[in-house]
Amino acid sequence: MDIVRTPDQQFAHLPGYDFAPHYVEIPSGSGQSLRVHYLDEGPVDADPILLMHGEPSWSYLYRHMIGPLVTAGHRVVAPDLVGFGRSDKPTATGDYTYARHIGWMSALLFDMLDLRNITFFGQDWGGLIGLRLMTAQPERFDRVIVANTGLPTGEFPLGEAFAAWQKFSQEVPDLPVGAIINGGCTTDLPAEVIAAYDAPFPDDSFKAGARVFPTLVPTSTDDPESAANIDAWSVLSTFDKPLLTCFSDQDPITRGGDQLFQAKVPGAHGQPHTTITGGGHFLQEDRGPELAALINEFIAATPSSSPSSSHGVR
Repeated sequence: MDIVRTPDQQFAHLPGYDFAPHYVEIPSGSGQSLRVHYLDEGPVDADPILLMHGEPSWSYLYRHMIGPLVTAGHRVVAPDLVGFGRSDKPTATGDYTYARHIGWMSALLFDMLDLRNITFFGQDWGGLIGLRLMTAQPERFDRVIVANTGLPTGEFPLGEAFAAWQKFSQEVPDLPVGAIINGGCTTDLPAEVIAAYDAPFPDDSFKAGARVFPTLVPTSTDDPESAANIDAWSVLSTFDKPLLTCFSDQDPITRGGDQLFQAKVPGAHGQPHTTITGGGHFLQEDRGPELAALINEFIAATPSSSPSSSHGVR
């Protein structure tokens, strides 16, 4: 496995992103180690809010949400997936699998940080990975918030918008990461923000993870992770801790996915599910403070019955 690491100077002076970096080394699965980056803000002895990004973003996506969550007294942990942000980046697309992404994040969040009493927020691939983590160890989680995401099993088609995105991602000569983020927002991002989304990828050799991600979504039951996602839905069908959906009204890829969670997850029944008006696919960028307020309200309305026990290292 060949691995590249984005130079630190790429992350200097990014607008709105003045958070201290934190790193751990985890096994790559091929004999080496990977340095994985995460943000860890707020009181270390508070119950953690876990914010997981997707494709092709990184923890920069959460810069509008972290401050309001910390101000409310919460600890906020926001990792960069392997291949993204300040985390190491294997250079071959074949190095990335759905199962490996789950293993890498499990090593960071459970083995190294030992997070418990987690409030999970996942969007895009952050949901596909985070929900698998949650259903593998549901005892670590107090509540779940899902936004513009899903847990596809390959049993049902994902729609024309996803098929078009998947085709584009594999055929475009150089994946234009910042432009993709901008195109998935309802707001027109400033040039310096688009540049911040491009910052982790100095050239195409850094983009293998971003390039291959759309092909890893299970689109048929022959997919190697189809059965595992079906099993994860079985766990979700008995999950009675609070689950909230906060999908946006202007995301053609995940539109309607919130109804599946509301219908199938016992913990979703009776919750104040919200449709974020005016939000695109990257609703953290379009409506970040609104999302943070909803998370704070949801936590306050659903107090945990278990004692606080998350004291993971910074």
